[in-house]
Amino acid sequence: QVQLEESGGGLVQAGASLRLSCAASGPAFSSYAMGWFRRAPGKEREFVASISWDGDYTTYSDSVKGRFTISRDNAESMVYLQMNSLKPEDTGVYYCAMDRQSGVLVQSPGDWGQGTQVTVSS
Repeated sequence: QVQLEESGGGLVQAGASLRLSCAASGPAFSSYAMGWFRRAPGKEREFVASISWDGDYTTYSDSVKGRFTISRDNAESMVYLQMNSLKPEDTGVYYCAMDRQSGVLVQSPGDWGQGTQVTVSS
């Protein structure tokens, strides 16, 4: 059974930085692609970033490319999302996800955390 727990959210001003963390428990964490998604108020959940099992391949949504960086530490079963130059439109609940059908790209994640709130004020 996989458990994912996010932390690091908060209330910041536009232009600030935050680092989200996701702690994973369960077998074979290092075999699977991991990703971050977010849900803005009144909107559908959307993809933010994905990282391959070995950290060599990353992808980002166009809205965060160049500002956010996803990384992982397989020894610690952790995934991170470094968010710089935050904008009010980055506000939302951020979710960590695991795709046990893929080691390269998160496409159909089956395991989700509870989410952490990020609020960016203007």
